Amino acid sequence: MGPTASGKTALACELAGRFALGLVSVDSALVYRGLDIGAAKPDPDTLARHPHRLVDIREPTQPYSAADFRADALVAMREITAAGRIPLLVGGTGLYFRALAQGLSALPEAAPQVRAGLADEAARVGWPALHARLTALDPAAAARIKPGDAQRIQRALEIIQLTGQALSQLHGATLARPPWRILKLALVPTVRAGLHARIAARVDAMLAAGLRDELVRLRALAGWDAQLPAMRAVGYRQAWGWLAGEYDQCGYRERAVAATRQLAKRQLTWLRGELDAQRLDPDAGAVTARASALVQRFLGSWHAAGHES
Repeated sequence: MGPTASGKTALACELAGRFALGLVSVDSALVYRGLDIGAAKPDPDTLARHPHRLVDIREPTQPYSAADFRADALVAMREITAAGRIPLLVGGTGLYFRALAQGLSALPEAAPQVRAGLADEAARVGWPALHARLTALDPAAAARIKPGDAQRIQRALEIIQLTGQALSQLHGATLARPPWRILKLALVPTVRAGLHARIAARVDAMLAAGLRDELVRLRALAGWDAQLPAMRAVGYRQAWGWLAGEYDQCGYRERAVAATRQLAKRQLTWLRGELDAQRLDPDAGAVTARASALVQRFLGSWHAAGHES
């Protein structure tokens, strides 16, 4: 685990080269095909050497939730384990890690007709009006959801319509946790200056690699909408003003760097709550050696307990 640009992919690939591990991506942007440059997706050579499960499994116009991730990750982990390897999950989407390790509320599946009806209503009266309705029906959920957060407002009202219960009430019933023992490795820089420099360098590298062309291709997709979950990912969300001529490439770069730094800050805040994680400073040196020692000790205790994998 770790904030964006902390070196998670490189470390995971190093560990996969030293131990019998199978990689599973934990990233809400990497699931989408075509979100390559802006999502910092591992390049084709890296994916050929170290395949990652749950990369390129959805079209950008398709939704993908934490519940979808949990179901897909559990299948991937069982397959990796059955092949005699250890699942190594790598990414920065904290909600996905939490959904997998702690379980999820037993919420109903999405109902396209209900969602379409809510979207049509929002087009007439606006999402703030639907947020006001949510406040009356489920004050606890509404307090956590911003009036402009269309996706979460829609989901909360959908659940109420499908179940007759508030989202906040259903959060108490969780799915079972997975049966694996877990070693958490967190890349957490002690000083953020290095992380900020890597974030700026990454945005510059994306621009040099042809990010604008990628964005133009995505905007031309059938069913494209700037409010799609895929298009709201950091780096993409700031791009539409650039393509619309509201600001130039320098303006985009400034916005993308600032948004990515904010994302990293939120990820670091979330990681502070992972009290059982082994923290590694990516700027301290010898990260691979220290991570390898932790993995070796973990696997040693696993085998000593009589487990095959």
